[in-house]
Amino acid sequence: MARAGQVKSCAGERLSDRIAIGVLTQVFPPGLVDEVIAETGRAEQRSRLLPARVVVYFVLAMCLFFGQGYEEVARLLGEGLGDGRRSWRVPTTAAIGRARRRLGPEPLRLLFARVCRPVAVPGTAGAWYRHWRVVAVDGTTLDLADTEANEAFFGRPGSGRGVGAFPQARVVGLAECGTHAMFAAATGPLSASEQSLSRQLFDRLEKGMLLLADRGFYGFELWQQARATGADLLWRVRTNANLPVVRALGDGSHLSTVHAEPDRRNRRNPVTVRVVEYTLASTGDTTVYRLITTLLDPKEAPATELAALYAQRWEIETTLDEVKTHQRGPRLVLRSKYPWGVEQEVYGLLLVHHAIRQLMHQAALNDGLDPDRLSFTRSLRVVRRQVPAQAALSPRQTRPRTDPHPG
Repeated sequence: MARAGQVKSCAGERLSDRIAIGVLTQVFPPGLVDEVIAETGRAEQRSRLLPARVVVYFVLAMCLFFGQGYEEVARLLGEGLGDGRRSWRVPTTAAIGRARRRLGPEPLRLLFARVCRPVAVPGTAGAWYRHWRVVAVDGTTLDLADTEANEAFFGRPGSGRGVGAFPQARVVGLAECGTHAMFAAATGPLSASEQSLSRQLFDRLEKGMLLLADRGFYGFELWQQARATGADLLWRVRTNANLPVVRALGDGSHLSTVHAEPDRRNRRNPVTVRVVEYTLASTGDTTVYRLITTLLDPKEAPATELAALYAQRWEIETTLDEVKTHQRGPRLVLRSKYPWGVEQEVYGLLLVHHAIRQLMHQAALNDGLDPDRLSFTRSLRVVRRQVPAQAALSPRQTRPRTDPHPG
């Protein structure tokens, strides 16, 4: 008799050879999943009802169908597996929990590093400023299951009543503004600042990128670390920052210098930056916006264009909102009760988001549209609908397609 989670099959075929979840299996093919499992030392030493590959796909499905119970997610994965000769018994919640613990977060983290890259090509509308690929860095927090383990590791936010209702994890990411594809991420406790976590991401920057950041990120050492990657920078800074005019430029910007803290008083070892200041007169907003950039030549990047470009930084805010509000769901908390599970779940959410955004980019490219014109919510529904229909098919036999029309 088959035990819970076991599939009766012929010729030694395993469940892990048959499981497929539509676009997710295309973006994260079984061979690659097996590689990251082996590299992280999570391969099975004996045959199990829930092999590591299946557990990786289960975590992805769990993050695609956020809010559904373990057994319901397993049932959705198994809907296409019965064909008269085979039976599928849904694993118990306890069995799935043990399998997730055996897997740990490392395979999901490595899978993210292997697959998640900027996706825009030269023909992608809205992804470029002149010849630069526009990217941005920002952070957010996620509510976690209210357990002692999560509180001890991640901490709780302060509130008017003392502390918040739930522990929270901090997540910082790098995203491509034109496609919302997140290509680097780090997670940590609430006590870790966005600045400190962003240090883990900057090795994914490269020449030809233009990184946007809000005024919470600027610090001389962080600026220098990002600048050393070869990427160009356009960051907002506080209006009280000391940026004297070294040379005025014809477009209204000026050259100035920034210094490390020990050198600031005597202005030693200066690093030249260009300063762009502006207000949003058309809206009646009198706020002065001050940007600094590594783009020193106003002919190469006029001040008015950089001021307009900085608004693209909000695209990463939208990206994070897609993960938190639409994919996870409003007012929902992550289900994992332990820090290892939280990290596994966070990377699962980001992997699923990247797969959907990659699909949307291809659909937009095929129809000559800006990816921003496609509805993330509608695309998410399309991918969710396809999972039960494609659960028993080889990923090579499926080519899901999102609606190219805006919604």
